[in-house]
Amino acid sequence: MTIHQTKPFDGQKPGTSGLRKKTPVFMQPNYLENFIQSTFDAIGGVAAKTLVLGGDGRYFGQEAAQTILKMAAANGAARVIVGQGAWLSTPAASNLIRVRKADGGIILSASHNPGGPNEDFGVKYNMANGGPAPESVTEAIYARSQEITEYRKLDAPDVDLAALGTVKLGDTTVEVVDPVADYADLMETLFDFPAIRALFAGGFRMRMDSMCAITGPYAREIFENRLGAAPGTVAHGTPLPDFGGMHPDPNPTWAHELMAEMTGENAPDFGAASDGDGDRNMIVGRGIYVSPSDSLAVIAANAHLAKGYKAGLKGVARSMPTSAAADRVAAKLGIACYETPTGWKFFGNLLDAGRVTVCGEESFGTGSDHVREKDGVWAILMWLNIIAARGQGVAEIVADHFRTYGRNYYSRHDYEALPKDVANAMLDDLRGRLTALKGVSTNGLTIESADEFSYTDPVDGSVSAHQGFRILFEGGSRAVLRLSGTGTEGATLRVYYERYVPGPDGLAEDPQEALAPVIAAAEDLVGIRAKSGRPEPDVIT
Repeated sequence: MTIHQTKPFDGQKPGTSGLRKKTPVFMQPNYLENFIQSTFDAIGGVAAKTLVLGGDGRYFGQEAAQTILKMAAANGAARVIVGQGAWLSTPAASNLIRVRKADGGIILSASHNPGGPNEDFGVKYNMANGGPAPESVTEAIYARSQEITEYRKLDAPDVDLAALGTVKLGDTTVEVVDPVADYADLMETLFDFPAIRALFAGGFRMRMDSMCAITGPYAREIFENRLGAAPGTVAHGTPLPDFGGMHPDPNPTWAHELMAEMTGENAPDFGAASDGDGDRNMIVGRGIYVSPSDSLAVIAANAHLAKGYKAGLKGVARSMPTSAAADRVAAKLGIACYETPTGWKFFGNLLDAGRVTVCGEESFGTGSDHVREKDGVWAILMWLNIIAARGQGVAEIVADHFRTYGRNYYSRHDYEALPKDVANAMLDDLRGRLTALKGVSTNGLTIESADEFSYTDPVDGSVSAHQGFRILFEGGSRAVLRLSGTGTEGATLRVYYERYVPGPDGLAEDPQEALAPVIAAAEDLVGIRAKSGRPEPDVIT
């Protein structure tokens, strides 16, 4: 064991999904080491503990994994289970923590953010339940990072992470495992693989865009090898350190190749995409894009068709900015529906307490109680199971859903890399006017209420304040504004627009046209474009 002297770095404060910075920041001498040692110290040390380690294959991941292995050994860890090549999708890491009853895990990823020498890198700690560390732990990590004076790191050669098996690193056992096998086996217990195989055998065509990110190996094994989809079904299936120059975020803007194929001639029956670390998904049918909020609602309404969910759902949870479409399903099913802040860690207590089965966020994340992370491949398999069971295509399933529940027209507008002072001043101004907005009318809409969302966890009573601004209009429309915690440059302002139409008519409008009155009202009330200096959003989903 070698003890290295160090001093604190400013800004090592984990966000909703760990610490994310530009890769060169993490590559500074002592930067990664400080954060890892702070994490170990904040959780009471790792002596005699078992950890899981892996990531999405982005640039600097291999080097970071070697550093963490040597630090875990120097800090007395009993065993570190690491994915071959330092690869593990985020949901697969969550599953491995749970299956192997590990004490926790470290995931090397910046999720859907770009990767490469000058792009983004990230590190987050997951707890023994497989879920992201709660705020109490991330606050402790940050506090420790601001006072750290030394870290422990073994002086030893690198471990061969290409070879499966176990080796010793000091007194620590390093076990290199297949990153795909355990996860794929879990999926077979949840879904009707024979029915999905029959779907593909009957000529059903699918396109899966893995965006040169981590789900490529998972998608090939599950869709092509185990389910019999045609070779080449998985596009961009080889993980690359820079994601092939792609922005690995599965939305219509960045997954434009998939969108073009699904709306072109001779389009496949079904399209899907996943992101950098495999926890997000996008669902597309022939000529139809399914919003994440609608996807969550459709899954909640049809989950009983999958063998792992035949007993029905205990409850549904959604993040506050996500549309209320899932609420309508929960009401019809007679089950609980919870509204939480953004961040998968807020679902963890509900899942562990058995209050909910399915959770989702508008930011292309959906999952269930099988792990404690959102799960892109799981969501795609759920859709395939629903299609096989119902004998309908995506467009038919969505149309039936709208006829039954009405439609929550919904869209998210992102203003990226804004100067932080500009973004904060805009929201500070709104905060100061919230109480005066009730009853104000604009663009044909009257404000029913306006607030800054605060969440009290129904399981442990913890309170999370300042979770975004809600402007609720009479009739079910609303606008939500919040700053994202996943960027590494400036501030990203996310604005969410929603309008409910009960049907049976008016369910086939273009979402942006249907939402035009809500968008105009929010602009009048907040002055987003004027104050940001942006004539339009950078990304619309």
